[in-house]
Amino acid sequence: MAELAVERVTLRFGGLVVLDDVSLAVERGELCALIGPNGAGKTSVFNCISGLYRPASGRIRFQGHDLVGMKPHAVAQRGVARTFQHGELFPHLTVVENLLVGRHTRFRTNIVGETLFSRRVRAQEVEHRRVTEEILDFVELGRHRHTTVAELPFGMQKLVGFARALALEPQLLLLDEPSAGLNRDEREDLARFILRIKHELGIPMIWIEHDMQMVADLADRIFVLDYGRPLAEGTPAQVLNDPRVIAAYLGQAAA
Repeated sequence: MAELAVERVTLRFGGLVVLDDVSLAVERGELCALIGPNGAGKTSVFNCISGLYRPASGRIRFQGHDLVGMKPHAVAQRGVARTFQHGELFPHLTVVENLLVGRHTRFRTNIVGETLFSRRVRAQEVEHRRVTEEILDFVELGRHRHTTVAELPFGMQKLVGFARALALEPQLLLLDEPSAGLNRDEREDLARFILRIKHELGIPMIWIEHDMQMVADLADRIFVLDYGRPLAEGTPAQVLNDPRVIAAYLGQAAA
């Protein structure tokens, strides 16, 4: 059984059909790229999976659980983490504080214990900080741990958003254009981190990306959307040489 199965999902806003009968599946440890021209509906797929949008029809199953109708925080508690195109961080907090926010589903304390700063609360805080330090080392942001996010350049903020998603200790990772705004060196670092997640942690990932060279180099499979409808699916070699995919990106009619 696939870790994630999106089955015939349709999403409408009034009379506008944003997603039309979209199906895709992701296996454990698989890196699947979701590509398509701007406005194809890629982020809308993520919003349906993560509970921000509720599809008009269809099913979304993750590890056997139906996600449709669940609130975003409940989806996160199931182990689904995501990044956002523009980071969506807390700019007034430090890097390590943003990562601690990303661990909210792992907190097992209550207001009384927090007020008294009980032994249990202290032990959990030590553990949460240990995990965040490991993640900072993983993404090589340790030297910026106490830097306020607003002081960081945009590309580095995107890496903080990537690290915050990892702080959830996810079982599924949704990456929404994580390389946008990164320079060449940062993109190479990001590619290395993605491969480490795949090979060392085995976390399945769906990855929205416009850098077709990165997609060709890293992805196991590619799903293509065009105006909310599935266009193609297969290996990078199959999909990136498909005349329909080329036509969709170039805005030309396929032969």
